[in-house]
Amino acid sequence: MRSRFEPDRRLTGRMVLTMFLLGLLYVGFVGALIVLLDSLVLVVVIAAVLLGAQYWFSDRVALYAMRGRLVTPEEEPRLHGVIDRLCATADMPKPRVAVSGMDLPNAFATGRNADHAVVCVTTGLTRRLETEELEGVLAHELSHVAHRDVAVITIASFLGVLAGLVVRFAFYSQLFGGGRRDQNTAAVFAMVMLVSAVVYALSFLLIRALSRYRELAADRAAAMLTGKPSALASALTKVSGDIARIPTRDLRTAQAFNAFFFTPALGAGSTVAGLFSTHPSLDRRLEALAEISERLGGEAP
Repeated sequence: MRSRFEPDRRLTGRMVLTMFLLGLLYVGFVGALIVLLDSLVLVVVIAAVLLGAQYWFSDRVALYAMRGRLVTPEEEPRLHGVIDRLCATADMPKPRVAVSGMDLPNAFATGRNADHAVVCVTTGLTRRLETEELEGVLAHELSHVAHRDVAVITIASFLGVLAGLVVRFAFYSQLFGGGRRDQNTAAVFAMVMLVSAVVYALSFLLIRALSRYRELAADRAAAMLTGKPSALASALTKVSGDIARIPTRDLRTAQAFNAFFFTPALGAGSTVAGLFSTHPSLDRRLEALAEISERLGGEAP
């Protein structure tokens, strides 16, 4: 899909490289396990079915989990008005618009492509942000759709589930399979567990690195489209500050959607933890927006 969002070849390259490396990782993983497990085909089929379901119905699943509902222009004129203007500026199809009644200030985009995309914001976000700030957040989410990274991160994130499924299948087949439990069987089981753990860890790190970069790319694209990096920086600062004041127990319910959120429900608390985070730190994002503002000749956020 072509749009007026600034093309990001580095993001495209990273998405291709990540999917290529994950593909190699899982081809080797499945090939090794075929030798170790008799019924691996069943696991792969189940994983493929679940992946297909997540790919085709990810928008519905996300809206249901976040208690979101589709809204009309009559119900949310301000929200639709901002998205209408941004889509006209970006020359891209308008996604469906949804609202979640959660007080957690956040937004996300999901869907397998631009024609089946949905942008959802929480009432906590619309209540806290000025129109220019809301415009920056929504431009950020629309750039995810334009760059196609929503579908890529959905597929990439799910591949790690295969390793977990294999571990469970191997465990229960040995526990209830009734086969001989000699030293060879124990060694095979240990190898399955070890290979699965390594594959999961490597895929986890690859996906997290891609996720952090795509957030920086979306910030950059949104700032260039709107020409207002300071408004996006203001929204980031405001949302991050308000999230920090929400009780942790309430944030944990939304943490599963961190990879899709505008800002994470629970952020990383240290440099090491940042390697496992879905988002760059607030300071890193503000620094990148300040650089864009300088290039545009505007006031640094």
